[in-house]
Amino acid sequence: MKFGYRLFLFLFFFYGLLTFVYWQMANEPVGITALALSAGLALIIGYYFWFINRRTGGVLPEDNLSAEISDGAGELGFYSPYSWWPLPVAVSATAAGLGLIIGWWLTLIAVGALLISVLGFVLEYERPSNSAHH
Repeated sequence: MKFGYRLFLFLFFFYGLLTFVYWQMANEPVGITALALSAGLALIIGYYFWFINRRTGGVLPEDNLSAEISDGAGELGFYSPYSWWPLPVAVSATAAGLGLIIGWWLTLIAVGALLISVLGFVLEYERPSNSAHH
């Protein structure tokens, strides 16, 4: 895991330096923006890997050369088996993208639907307690 965050932090500095050099030599806004965003994305991934490395103690089964497959077994996370919320999220995100082509009115409606569907997706398992009704 240590290699992962070091790699992406190196890429962050590399893209940052490349952005500065490109800005000085070419002064072309699209390339500068693309390189700066690449640096930012590398920083996000590098920070995530660094955070996970700190949280896990830096020792993962992938890092141990003598690890067995069973060393990586266990719970990976919670995945909702019967959730319908990804469908309205995808449809409203697609409509928002199409709205940029068709018209702003569709984008505004789709962004509203996207906010509602993302809230539904995130808060799917949050239920208010019924203790107030007893």
